[in-house]
Amino acid sequence: MNITKRGDVWHLRRRVPKGYASVDPRREVVISLRTGSETVARQKAPVLWAEQVEVWEAMLDGDTEDAEARFAAAKRFAKARGYRFLDARKVARLPVQELLARIDLVASDEMRDPLGADSLLGGAELPLITVSRALELFWGLARDKILGKSADQVRRWRYPHIKAVQNFIAVVGDKPLADLTIDDFLDFRDWWAERMASEGLTANSANKDLTHLGAVLKRVNRDKRLGLELPLDDLGFRQGKAARRPSFSDDWVRGRLLAVGALDGLEPQARAILLVMVNTGLRPSEIAALRPEEIRLEDPIPHLLLQPIGRVLKTQNAERVMPLHGVSLDAMRAFPDGFSRYRESSTTLSATVNSYLRDADLLESERHSLYSLRHAFEDRMLAAGIDERIRRDVMGHALGRERYGEGGRLAVIAGLLDPIAF
Repeated sequence: MNITKRGDVWHLRRRVPKGYASVDPRREVVISLRTGSETVARQKAPVLWAEQVEVWEAMLDGDTEDAEARFAAAKRFAKARGYRFLDARKVARLPVQELLARIDLVASDEMRDPLGADSLLGGAELPLITVSRALELFWGLARDKILGKSADQVRRWRYPHIKAVQNFIAVVGDKPLADLTIDDFLDFRDWWAERMASEGLTANSANKDLTHLGAVLKRVNRDKRLGLELPLDDLGFRQGKAARRPSFSDDWVRGRLLAVGALDGLEPQARAILLVMVNTGLRPSEIAALRPEEIRLEDPIPHLLLQPIGRVLKTQNAERVMPLHGVSLDAMRAFPDGFSRYRESSTTLSATVNSYLRDADLLESERHSLYSLRHAFEDRMLAAGIDERIRRDVMGHALGRERYGEGGRLAVIAGLLDPIAF
């Protein structure tokens, strides 16, 4: 670093790199190191040079008509100069000494770009981010939410956010976030109340939309540091106890679903997944996502080992071992490498199976679905007197109290489930 002494103070003196000529026309820059000690000056010089480069980078980012980019650049510029970005109203309320320090820096020879005033005096205008634009920004800001998820899980995570935003825009319009008022959110809530009354939709459906909309708007407001007051609290609807889907009776499973030829018209992999559910109670998405290394058919006790391989499990309790018996074991032997057709599209699986069961008159009632097999398996365990700890481990549920010991070993679980298998 080239440092020189002017009077009693050391200065850093370097040429302005060509890459920054468009935002700083000087041939060279001289920065006061504010010390009379050469040793201290040499320690400070690299730090101040790095800060100067950061300032130039911010100026390059701000050399645009894009309001979002210029706003972000202003915040970056202020940080590089050791200040926090504040809007003009907050700058005006600063203590006199801090306000004067900002004004002096803006007026100094070092400050040769309008971005300086924008960043230090709050001149940068808040970008007009609309609701639809907020959704676009949300995907990048919420990258942490998809870490470890499979492509299918990412799609299922994205969909309710898209639906919520589209519903909101349909009701109040694609407004800038800064223009949203409590009336807009109450209008959206009223729209849902009308749908609940006219279409028989549940409070759960409405609350999910409100939750996902809030997740998008709050994340963008926070991470983009917009400082907006979004009245999103206390909008939810009171929920009653969620209705549990009914279970298939044992007679229905044995006499209808497993009757010879009953499932012959169902796509082979979908049929196999249904049969695996019969004696395991696994979620359809868990079976569809199985990887070859999770399928242990050659072990002394054939079983599935559910692990977070290439995906995120629903809960930490969903990581478990599941012995295979009867029709479920036969179905897995037909597909020892898993179910590639549905591995990344489990929603297609449910639609395919439920449509077939409905058309083939294989649903015990209108409220039954593929998922009813999971409840049926759980009911069989309860009827067989299997301990609650084992039942919850097998189903992938939390115990609700502290666990002691290792729970059910594979051999123990297999021995308990074998008598209730079809």
